[in-house]
Amino acid sequence: MIAPKIKEIINSKGASVIRKMFEEGILLKKEYGDDNVFDFSLGNPDLDPPKEVVDAILEVAKDTTHGCHGYMPNAGYPEARLAMAEKVSGEQTVKLEEKNIVMTVGAASALNCVFKSILSSGDEVIVPAPFFAEYRHYVANFGGKLVEVPTKADFSLDVQAIEKMLSLKTAAVLINTPNNPTGKIYSESDIEELAAALKKHGNSCGRMPYLICDEPYRAIVYDGAKVPPVFPKYENAVVVSSFAKDLSIPGERIGYIAVNPKCEDSDEFISACTFCLRTLGCVNAPAFFQKVVAKSWNAKVDYSSYARRRDLLMAILDKAGFEYCRPQGAFYLFVKVPSRWNDDDSAFCDYLKKFFILSAPGNGFGKKGYFRLAYCVSEKTIVNSEKAFIAAAK
Repeated sequence: MIAPKIKEIINSKGASVIRKMFEEGILLKKEYGDDNVFDFSLGNPDLDPPKEVVDAILEVAKDTTHGCHGYMPNAGYPEARLAMAEKVSGEQTVKLEEKNIVMTVGAASALNCVFKSILSSGDEVIVPAPFFAEYRHYVANFGGKLVEVPTKADFSLDVQAIEKMLSLKTAAVLINTPNNPTGKIYSESDIEELAAALKKHGNSCGRMPYLICDEPYRAIVYDGAKVPPVFPKYENAVVVSSFAKDLSIPGERIGYIAVNPKCEDSDEFISACTFCLRTLGCVNAPAFFQKVVAKSWNAKVDYSSYARRRDLLMAILDKAGFEYCRPQGAFYLFVKVPSRWNDDDSAFCDYLKKFFILSAPGNGFGKKGYFRLAYCVSEKTIVNSEKAFIAAAK
């Protein structure tokens, strides 16, 4: 018998709406042709992995030394952990070592390991809304509660609103920048203000919340924007990330946890995450791709085609009369549902399907009245969608 809670989730209207839309798109394309279906549902990067990654794959595949496919320490190969320490040191402007890294099965595995490590039943994780829909499940997996705090109108952090929700139950604040679904980069001043609020709260109540930074889109930024480092601003900070989006290898499931060396319980945190990686059934990150990313993590990638596609789609939405905030990074547009729909984003997304436009309703991301378009699709799809968007807007 299926557990009642899981049965409730999988049978709910909002369950896996993005995946359902993606699978529906496959069927529609078979029936009506690829050129006539405009699938913006899934954030599946369509750039090919860079040459450095392909070369590393070929090099690792040729390795036939004894034991090359065997177990390694649960936290990962030393060379992979050292490579990630170098990567995060450059991003965070704080020196990390091998011991500050755990290799994981993508960023999803990283987040689940972190939450299993820090959450007791009834603990809370605060998240600015909108946010990646799976966060709800990741936190609930370990008896926690996700506390959704709306961002400001431009999707920047509302630190005062977050501060009001801090309590003795607050185990962590979770931020995702550049943000999925808005493409917003939280500014350095926002990070500083948030760090100050968390320190004030922790010093007053004796429980210093962790600041968890989910950063799989860190490298995909536009118009000269940069993602500010968090480690210099807040000691109890943790970065989780993967190479799914920036190196276009989402199916390979390779990621990591990086703990600020100045975190008050840094060594214990790493030990806990390593243990949880085992007990969650992952055991270790994939051996093959640990070796691949250790050799190719710093590959140079040209993301200008994403910027071009963003601009193409924005021009179409402008012509059709839709409202949105200009994305600073990632590859999503978060678009306002027309006012006559009374913020019913699910109904509007169903309506868009009549024009063969597939999108994701905003309520799944914690923001009613919006819908998400993933523009990591071909330029042809975007250009061909113009008439459909204009017709839908009418």
